[in-house]
Amino acid sequence: NPCSEYMFLDNTACNLASINLMKFAGKDGSFDVARFRSAARLFFIAQEILVDHASYPTEPIARNSHKFRPLGLGYSNLGSLIMSRGMGYDSDAARGLCGSLTALMHGEANRTSAEMAGVVGPFDGYAENEKPMLGVMRMHREAVDKINDQGPADLKVAAQKLWDDVLDIGERYGFRNAQATVLAPTGTISFMMDCDTTGIEPDIALVKYKQLAGGGMLKIVNQTVAPALDKLGYSPEQIKTILAFIDVNDTIEGAPELKTEHLPIFDCAFTPANGVRSISWRAHITMMSAAQPFLSGAISKTVNMPHDVTPSDIADAYYWGWELGLKAIAIYRDGSKQSQPLNTKSEEGESASAEKVVTKTVEKIVYKPRRERLPDTRASVTHKFTIAGHEGYLCVGQYPDGRPGEVFITMEKEGSTVGGIMDSFGTALSIALQYGVPLEVLVNKFSHTRFEPMGHTSNKDIRIAKSVVDYIARWLGLTFMSKDSSISADPTPHSSIDPINSANGPETVTAESSIVASERASLLASLNGGNGKSGKDGNRQDQFARFQIDAPSCDNCGSITVRNGNCYLCHNCGASMGCS
Repeated sequence: NPCSEYMFLDNTACNLASINLMKFAGKDGSFDVARFRSAARLFFIAQEILVDHASYPTEPIARNSHKFRPLGLGYSNLGSLIMSRGMGYDSDAARGLCGSLTALMHGEANRTSAEMAGVVGPFDGYAENEKPMLGVMRMHREAVDKINDQGPADLKVAAQKLWDDVLDIGERYGFRNAQATVLAPTGTISFMMDCDTTGIEPDIALVKYKQLAGGGMLKIVNQTVAPALDKLGYSPEQIKTILAFIDVNDTIEGAPELKTEHLPIFDCAFTPANGVRSISWRAHITMMSAAQPFLSGAISKTVNMPHDVTPSDIADAYYWGWELGLKAIAIYRDGSKQSQPLNTKSEEGESASAEKVVTKTVEKIVYKPRRERLPDTRASVTHKFTIAGHEGYLCVGQYPDGRPGEVFITMEKEGSTVGGIMDSFGTALSIALQYGVPLEVLVNKFSHTRFEPMGHTSNKDIRIAKSVVDYIARWLGLTFMSKDSSISADPTPHSSIDPINSANGPETVTAESSIVASERASLLASLNGGNGKSGKDGNRQDQFARFQIDAPSCDNCGSITVRNGNCYLCHNCGASMGCS
């Protein structure tokens, strides 16, 4: 359900606490009112202390929470208490019990709040809310007299006396807390407290199956059936027979020795797998209406409806809840979700087959990359470089077949920005290589990345680097890639390229012959004497094209430059790059 019990002011926070009602139930069917009130008082004081010692997510929430000091004391295991006393959840006696217990808890919480106000003062916003708050307290007192008389008379009398004290002390001192009680779902803490039921809920089923996150199902059996049967007068032998029947059939319906008139006592929220009985959705709402008059906040409870419920039934449930004065209502139709945490029958066969299908599908569509680590002892290449006066060292660890598998980059002093960036870049390259990213992809991706430091290098094969990343990528391509694949980092030494020689003798490279890539073909033709021959001349053309492919843009106007000896010349503005 939506945890809708907290309906106080916006930008406030409420710490919650819940009491296990079964801890105060006697074997003779009695309920220890004094111990219950003592526990409620102790819990409430502890919650009040937490208001000042807690941390809050925002300043408005902190401010309002300290100003109004809202608390949320509640209880759990009501369904088990009702069953243990031999009552049906859908009975006037159960509703009377619920009303009296809630009135006692709410009364003790407010009595304690008033006593604390007498010592340390009421909450900061009490003065402006005194009249309406005292009016609400009187309404609580009046509601105690309307508790169903079919419930335990001693609890109702105790609640009446307690609320007389609440009004007396509250009118004198005010109240320390603007809100005192709510009924939370307690889905998690109820299991921690070993409760069979949560909050104000009845049991889902006498036998239910919980799906486990790691697979499989856990069978959960209600532990209150035996005490209830004992309360109803069944002998130990009869109780043993009935429990054995429940264990085998997952239902109490049809159990030997069980009287038909006792079946409603063991009705649960869901119809059992092998039975036909369940608690009517109307009984959920009437039980909530028995508790609501004695709560500051709301009740977070699921109104369980069968799978075949109609839309008009759901509309009626909301309308009826409003008519009975409920502040919140949540409806759940059995089976309306693809999966639910608790079921009334084991579906191990279905689950197993479903798991197999999922496993096959996952194996089909999911690819998990495998990391190929280098051997502990491996060969490596260390390369020293200088870029515009910045010195660095590049160490590449290799697999036995010579492939690069790790890159270590050392630049500048330890702790410097450039050094840290390069160290991280080396780590990223290493992980990429070990997970199978092709070196060619990395070289093409990082070549010609432009940022400072950039400039002339000490490497005759890479005369100018646009950045350290550019230099490293191109050097890796030169060193570890074949000439055919190393496009961006050409391994051919500059001195081996001779674009000046042609079939007709030496020619001078003119500006008009190499302005942009579109004119590069005519330039190559003129460099080869204009004869368009293939073979050796064609190889020279390819070599020259690859030599020019990394020509940078002009740092003056942005146009593409062409190589002019060891420099780059811009034919757009006449600027020369790389030469003094």
